[in-house]
Amino acid sequence: MPDDGAGMETAKKEKAEQILAEFRLQEEDLKKVMRRMQKEMDRGLRLETHQEASVKMLPTYVRSTPEGSEVGDFLSLDLGGTNFRVMLVKVGEGEAGHWSVKTKHQMYCIPEDAMTGTAEMLFDYISECISDFLDKHQMKHKKLPLGFTFSFPVRHEDIDKGILLNWTKGFKASGAEGNNIVGLLRDAIKRRGDFEMDVVAMVNDTVATMISCYYEDRQCEVGMIVGTGCNACYMEEMHNVELVEGEEGRMCVNTEWGAFGDAGELDEFLLEYDRAVDESSLNPGQQLYEKLIGGKYMGELVRLVLLPLVYEDLLYRAEGSEQLSPPGAFETRFVSHVETCARRRPRIQNVISKVYCLDSEHGRLPSPRAQRGCVHITMGVDGSVYKLHPIFKERFHASVRRLTPSCEITFIQSEDGSGRGAALVSAVACKKAYMLGQ
Repeated sequence: MPDDGAGMETAKKEKAEQILAEFRLQEEDLKKVMRRMQKEMDRGLRLETHQEASVKMLPTYVRSTPEGSEVGDFLSLDLGGTNFRVMLVKVGEGEAGHWSVKTKHQMYCIPEDAMTGTAEMLFDYISECISDFLDKHQMKHKKLPLGFTFSFPVRHEDIDKGILLNWTKGFKASGAEGNNIVGLLRDAIKRRGDFEMDVVAMVNDTVATMISCYYEDRQCEVGMIVGTGCNACYMEEMHNVELVEGEEGRMCVNTEWGAFGDAGELDEFLLEYDRAVDESSLNPGQQLYEKLIGGKYMGELVRLVLLPLVYEDLLYRAEGSEQLSPPGAFETRFVSHVETCARRRPRIQNVISKVYCLDSEHGRLPSPRAQRGCVHITMGVDGSVYKLHPIFKERFHASVRRLTPSCEITFIQSEDGSGRGAALVSAVACKKAYMLGQ
């Protein structure tokens, strides 16, 4: 007599595999995405095609890396998600040409009304957090140089002047887009009136990560974030950066590759789950590449995949669908938890661990400089997905190396990259101003 139970189990596995098969990209698919990404990067660098390019390749005005002789006390701000961080960074002289960097920091949660209200509300709250931090450390009497890590698409006009192009990652504060972010911060500090700060630099979190990791490895020329969102920067030859005058030297370019796909480049790879996440977001049709990878969206993607598995009794029991039904019910941190458990219990892994894009190498790309024929490059990486997901890191490293066989790539995990990096950029800016007699 046939074992009906075993037959049903086999049928369930086949059905689950059928659903999961959609997520498995072949290597040729990844190479196709790479080629399209490279094309958009080149278009973003060129003056005549920059406007319509989905990958904007924004100049950062960070032209040089620290030498190791920059010292002093600096305040760093880090805004890139629902948490805002204020950090005191003490940069001192170290041994063998290295810095001695000591930090103290405080984390503040950004209220929903500040994220989606007005720019004045948001920056007044930021100013309030700075005031609280200075009170706790008894430093209100000092006018410190301030570096601002601001992790949203910005068109820089100088190291301390940048126009917000558009909000991402759930922010919608009105009156900020199209305005100088440093100016909004300075105005809020002035309105508050109980402390003074010298805002000397604003950088993206990828730039801060790269500079922070340069502290450990002088060959670090790429910074990447895989956290709430996903983005990368790298050092580019000035003659390729057509949006800025000058041919000599190099400049760090913020790729803003999270918007890759906004012009249809990823349409053939988007699944119904990807489209559902996009349509329910605050910025439908934008930041599509980021929505395939970023931690802000990962949990919801998994929830949408789990629902049909549960409804068809392929995973758990049908009543489990009630817990999964509300949008946002499956948090991104649960993905890491499931993967951790799956390592201990392989049978669970067979069913669950392949239901989201990280396992399928869904949209994973090599570093920008790797496409330019480099022999050896170091990449600094930061972000909660990279740091906390139990297997993302090893799969990411393996995929990048497989897709760039001619390059020797070293990965450095950044520690306090956004804060420390912004402080080091500020230190370089202060030293340059001093040398110019400003």
